[in-house]
Amino acid sequence: MRTIGGLRVFGGLWRWRRNPLRRATDLAEAWLALVVLVLILVVAPLIGFAVGGSAQDALQQSVRDQRQARHLVTATVVKKAAGIPMDPDPETSTTRDRHSRVVADWTAPDGTPRHGTVMAGLKAPHPGDHFTVWTDDQGRIVGRPLDTATAATHAVLAGFGAAVLAAGLMEGGRRLIVWRMIRRRYARWDQAWDKAGPDWGRTGTGS
Repeated sequence: MRTIGGLRVFGGLWRWRRNPLRRATDLAEAWLALVVLVLILVVAPLIGFAVGGSAQDALQQSVRDQRQARHLVTATVVKKAAGIPMDPDPETSTTRDRHSRVVADWTAPDGTPRHGTVMAGLKAPHPGDHFTVWTDDQGRIVGRPLDTATAATHAVLAGFGAAVLAAGLMEGGRRLIVWRMIRRRYARWDQAWDKAGPDWGRTGTGS
């Protein structure tokens, strides 16, 4: 019966069956398959949970830090800027932030007047139009702060990825061990054949 991916670990469990032809290595492979199965079902999820929890704590702290350090302020369009649009912040920007590149005035949270070229969420900006931008405490343009939902999603993905990676490493380790066991088995067969080969088929051999 064909199996897929990590589920091949179940294939070693058939060697538990009593059989007069069962070898010691067959039983060892069965024990190995059982141990790896338990690790994949128990340890890998625990690793994923631990990694996801750590990532969640770090990302949520980043959310809190960014909310404290970034401010939404109102800017006023002076004129539409010439030239090609600037590259937006790849971490936090969305398509609606890529409408227009304008020269604008705004006031920093510390009261300092600011002037510069920014991206405005306006399809057809005109002088005097207002729009909002994110700035730091000194009024420098920054990206939108990370939100709680996005941080949680990243943490879940990190935990899931860690669990899958751990399971893959466990299954890979099992296959490597089985491969080495098979090579040793073949080596023993070759040695036994080298000893028995010269006398194979001769009358009275072994008498």
